Amino acid sequence: MRVLIVEDDIALARGLAAGLSHNGFVADHCGDVDAALDWPDPADLAALIVDLGLPGTGGIELVRHWRRRFATPILILTARDNWEDKVEGLNAGADDFVVKPARIEEIVARLRAVMRRASGQHGALLRAGHISVDAAARQAFLDGDPVALTGTEYKLLLLFLHRAGRLLSQGEILDQLYPLDRERDPNTVEVYISRLRRKFGTDAIVLVRGLGYRLRQ
Repeated sequence: MRVLIVEDDIALARGLAAGLSHNGFVADHCGDVDAALDWPDPADLAALIVDLGLPGTGGIELVRHWRRRFATPILILTARDNWEDKVEGLNAGADDFVVKPARIEEIVARLRAVMRRASGQHGALLRAGHISVDAAARQAFLDGDPVALTGTEYKLLLLFLHRAGRLLSQGEILDQLYPLDRERDPNTVEVYISRLRRKFGTDAIVLVRGLGYRLRQ
């Protein structure tokens, strides 16, 4: 699942991106509001992480702008530990906030929570049919039995679970698996879907020819 970090502290952003990558996310970064507004595919992002203390316009206006146009989950990252800023951020359209400095474990947990709510899943496990994932433990299950996955297989399965029942094109899948600056090979989508089918059943992921793939619910 690909997220965009809007943070002007480059060192903090790189550390956050590395932590998110370790936890199964794909993280891109930009350093100011203008770059975020010009982001090439905002509707395809799984979540947005915004620092309130951005130079210029500031993070609150970015949150308002984004919320008017997209349903993408928004997590505020801020050093302002007062209730007024928290209320303003939530009223602007953010789904949750984290006060800096924060451990990556808390950021990841809150990010997973807002994404679960956005996809209509409210329990600790993400589920679709006989397949489930415990995101905190990074463990997948088939009918309750654990299934071993590689890092990319796990990311792809999470994508399907968060968008269960939705048709995903090959391009959408590539966008969620790899950062924008990474070279992509379209053939890898078929390879990893074949691997998931071997582990979860040949009918677990349905191909709609010429359009894309859908996880069977």
